[in-house]
Amino acid sequence: MHRTPIQIRFKDVDKMGHVNNANHATYLELARMMYFEDVVAVKIDWTKQGVILAKVVIDYIVPILLEDKVSVLTTCSRIGNKSFDLTHTIVKTENGKDIEVAKGVSVVVCFDYEKNITIPVPEEWKGKLSTNY
Repeated sequence: MHRTPIQIRFKDVDKMGHVNNANHATYLELARMMYFEDVVAVKIDWTKQGVILAKVVIDYIVPILLEDKVSVLTTCSRIGNKSFDLTHTIVKTENGKDIEVAKGVSVVVCFDYEKNITIPVPEEWKGKLSTNY
């Protein structure tokens, strides 16, 4: 499972004193990008071929506070013909233990930006993604 540390910024916190729920999607976005960089580890020209986000679902469990030490754990949970799912768990670490604060799934579709069409998941990616099942 891939871990992306998240820096909670003061601007993330709302009047209620917790991280506003809209920021969770940004945390998942950062985790997806770091996952690609570290796990897929293929140089991608995002202006030609890459991925687009088709869907994000987030379940909120426990509020995140400004002082919390937060990370996103990411793994590939499904590989289809043209898309794959990344499952995310947002955790805060307290006393050396991870506490689940939110969980989500990102559906990612492979896309050719020059032709404006979906494309199959590259074979090179499949092997790297599948090691994360």
